[in-house]
Amino acid sequence: MAKGQQNAISPTRAEDFPEWYQQVVRAADLAENSEVRGCMVIKPWGFGIWENVQTQMNRMFKATGHKNAYFPLLIPVSYLEKEADHVEGFAPECAVVTHHRLRFKDGKMVPDGELSEPYIIRPTSETIIGAAFARWVQSYRDLPLLINQWANVMRWEMRPRLFLRTAEFLWQEGHTAHETPEEAMEETRLMHGVYETFLRDHLAIPVIRGEKTEAERFPGALNTYTVEAMVQDRKAIQAGTSHFLGQNFSKAAGIEFESREGKREFAWTTSWGVSTRMIGTLIMAHGDDDGIILPPRIAPTQVVILPVTPKPEHEEPVFEACEKLAAELSAQRFHDDAVTVEIDKRDLGGGVKNWEWIKKGVPVRIEIGPRDLEKGSVAVARRDRGHKDKEFLPTAEAVEKITDILQSIQDNLLDRARKFRKENTVEIDSMDEFREYFAEGSEGGFASVPWGGSADDEEALQKELKVTVRCIPDDPKLRGDAGGDCIFSGSPAEGRVIFARSY
Repeated sequence: MAKGQQNAISPTRAEDFPEWYQQVVRAADLAENSEVRGCMVIKPWGFGIWENVQTQMNRMFKATGHKNAYFPLLIPVSYLEKEADHVEGFAPECAVVTHHRLRFKDGKMVPDGELSEPYIIRPTSETIIGAAFARWVQSYRDLPLLINQWANVMRWEMRPRLFLRTAEFLWQEGHTAHETPEEAMEETRLMHGVYETFLRDHLAIPVIRGEKTEAERFPGALNTYTVEAMVQDRKAIQAGTSHFLGQNFSKAAGIEFESREGKREFAWTTSWGVSTRMIGTLIMAHGDDDGIILPPRIAPTQVVILPVTPKPEHEEPVFEACEKLAAELSAQRFHDDAVTVEIDKRDLGGGVKNWEWIKKGVPVRIEIGPRDLEKGSVAVARRDRGHKDKEFLPTAEAVEKITDILQSIQDNLLDRARKFRKENTVEIDSMDEFREYFAEGSEGGFASVPWGGSADDEEALQKELKVTVRCIPDDPKLRGDAGGDCIFSGSPAEGRVIFARSY
């Protein structure tokens, strides 16, 4: 950090939030743009966050009976043609493979060997997984089929932004088949709840959980359920979705089974997923003008130890003390896992190293120098507090308290995010109020509005004010009672919905 500079990130959130976001991604060393337009290189610190997402969500998926599998990257065009409603939603974003080799011609490599049928690089896998399910399911005894896939997908993105919108991104996609519609709906709502729990308890992000309107549903779904997060520029991010697909995909793919009564029936299916967009949500929800702030449960490193060695003769005793402390901290358990600790022994100035870790959002920084060894203490700094805020603790006490400190940071980040959302959520009961709230240049936020409108109303509002219905809330307190009139159509309102601008 330059002398006299007040914040590590420029511009600040208040000055230019989109550019602040880009600078945080760069400063925290999370990812970078690649040579392929719209695609990103996820660097070790960013991928470490994603690995923790995978590890922790895998536990939750397996606890609910799901198993991991893997399916092909390439999908025959004919598979997509079977499900017209589904394909229509993704067709403009599909990348198409038309040749199976290259040859050298006039000094250039050119495609050769045209395929008899083109392939699509998967934008999502309902069709290819449906084909597998059709082979696997013969009887009601084969159901339910509960499968998850961790994979990459591609949707040609014209306006990319690291983590939030990229042509290729990483995700998990769950796909299940069931004997009855009730079982399939129960699965859909179960995974909807898993996402809410994960975002709240692991990422410290409160979400509004609810159902999408018809205009916002996943292509081909009968019902789409979403978890919507508010980030610090008061926009919404769809942080995860779960879809009840009815029998649409099973009929297209031929997922049939012999029922208990000996009849041939089509299975009832679901799909659900979250992606690396979660990392973008995390940055925007918790970051400050010094960088990202990572909730301890998701941080690749929870504690970094920074040796302070003013003279060469200090190195050996200070490094030995750091190693001993790291071993003691790593022996502590935080949510059933060992506390993750790193010692930064690089030959860099203490201030430079300190600021690097602040920008990377490591939850706890501990400094140990010669004076600390004499006193038997360490300097402890929390990332959820100001960068100059340090607490000096006896070394043994720091070890004893580390899990309490980590949990305190986790809870504090969630409380902050809840408070921010509450302060920026309003009830609106007239069209004049609505237009004023979402006028160009206004801060906006979440608006709870009586709704009985149509897809046409939503489209008109999106064009005029760039806002959409984020969800019909599950929470009765947010949804309210039916009654009164929709402020757009004048028709009887079915309850309140959440409107917002979104990413």
